[in-house]
Amino acid sequence: MNVRRLFPTVLLPLCLSSRILAGPTPTLTLGQNFLGSTYNLNVTSIPPDSNGAIGPRHFAEFLNGSFAVYNKTNGQNIKRISDLHFWSNAGVVLSTDAATTDPRIIYDPSVQRWFASMVDLNQNATDPTLEANDFLFAVSDTSDPTLTWHGFLIQADPDTGYFADFPTLGVDSSAVYLSGDMYHGQTTPVGPALVSFPKADLVAAAPTIANRTWFGVMSYDARGQVLQPAICLDGSVNGKILATTDIGNDSNPHSNLVSSVVRNAGTSSAVMDSAVVIPTATWEVPDNPDYGAPLLTATQPDGTSALMANDARISAKMYAVSGVLYAVHNTEVDNHIAIRWYRIRAADNALLESGTIADPNMDLFFPSISANAFGVIVIGYNGSGPSTPVSCYAIAGQTIAGQTSFGTPLLLQAGATSYHGDDEVVAGLLGTPPFSRWGDYSATSPDPADPNRFWTIQMLPSDSANQDVWSTQITELITTSQILLSLQAGGGNVTISWPAAATGYQLQVASSVATPTAWSNVSQTPQTNASQIYVTLPASASQQFFRLKK
Repeated sequence: MNVRRLFPTVLLPLCLSSRILAGPTPTLTLGQNFLGSTYNLNVTSIPPDSNGAIGPRHFAEFLNGSFAVYNKTNGQNIKRISDLHFWSNAGVVLSTDAATTDPRIIYDPSVQRWFASMVDLNQNATDPTLEANDFLFAVSDTSDPTLTWHGFLIQADPDTGYFADFPTLGVDSSAVYLSGDMYHGQTTPVGPALVSFPKADLVAAAPTIANRTWFGVMSYDARGQVLQPAICLDGSVNGKILATTDIGNDSNPHSNLVSSVVRNAGTSSAVMDSAVVIPTATWEVPDNPDYGAPLLTATQPDGTSALMANDARISAKMYAVSGVLYAVHNTEVDNHIAIRWYRIRAADNALLESGTIADPNMDLFFPSISANAFGVIVIGYNGSGPSTPVSCYAIAGQTIAGQTSFGTPLLLQAGATSYHGDDEVVAGLLGTPPFSRWGDYSATSPDPADPNRFWTIQMLPSDSANQDVWSTQITELITTSQILLSLQAGGGNVTISWPAAATGYQLQVASSVATPTAWSNVSQTPQTNASQIYVTLPASASQQFFRLKK
């Protein structure tokens, strides 16, 4: 018998409170789990900037140097072209000396379209950041990423000509948002910039960006560092932007997130409200003795501690689900890289909860986060240590009664060796070997066909004979959430409700949970109101227990 016992609720007659018996964290199991791209086999970029998203039938992987699409049912690679070829096919004309970098891709089930972005740069320039560059932005014509796209080339800073680095991408019911971290010279950051595109214009028969709003280059003090526009696929949040106050430019502790909101983003008259500071616990990027500056570096089994794991920026996608923002970044705990996660109520910027995931024997880096309407949170990340090559992991938790508990990390794929893919290149940049680039981010996204499934793309060293080979690992994560029954009494009745997304369940009742328990089906027909399914029953003079059976 396929029975799922989900948080029995004690029913007290005419009482407005209920007692929830605590349950386990969500189970997390592997579905499809396969290698994506591999260095020197089908792509030659370092680092790959691992990014991808899941759609109704495909996983689309967008890396530095490559655009690839996989069948989600069996992992078969059904399309692969270079990133330059992708933009050419989308109608974007680049100069002959242009290179592209920093890919992002999102699937939006509400309009059944994909959105993608990169930036370009002059690959022959001594310092490309001294030159103006462009945002590259594209929307698919259908829900199939292997078919046609419509692309646009937009000067990243039309006012001053600053260089856009580390672009980020977000989408909600009103607009698509594209941000960049603006530079003038490799060591002179200027401030964050943002442009919004009315989504209705992008999904029209003839896509246009004519009604976009350019918000200019703003100050770090006002907006924070590295803006992450929210990805909101359920219509609960519009125009939210999140950043850290400091990504770790020094070795001092830093705190506070910065929240901004774009109003009227679906029009040509979008505006940004004043930013709001959200107090948080501190984070830190410690001084690295080899580099002589703050830098998170991960330990590997061969004894090196110079695998570059970036800083404390929110580097991966930020999701909004049921009015709550979910974000993640790195910090340092007891001389190890750790993961800091947040739940923030979008309506008033209240920090609902935050926590730190750490391991006493490993560094955990380049995390990415996603969530669903059941309060299930999934974080994908890399981990390494003295006895563990860089490997791919995921961890799942669930928020119940305002408190989030995470389960045990799940190994997705073990790394094959310590990584030294570009020591000489990075040593030339930093001046002190051996450093290797890693990342610069990962991506975790919800499956539009099943809210209990997530997909993540991570990077790992995959060739035990060659320390310069990386691959991407693409993994389907299947969660079994704990669905919370709520109880409310009044007027001689008691209403039992649960999330509307949890369809196909039968409400059952028992007078005792002593073994064996005699469960019987509740005969009343469930009703649906907005986000809840509910059943109203006459209040009982004795206690009763309820559960949902699948």
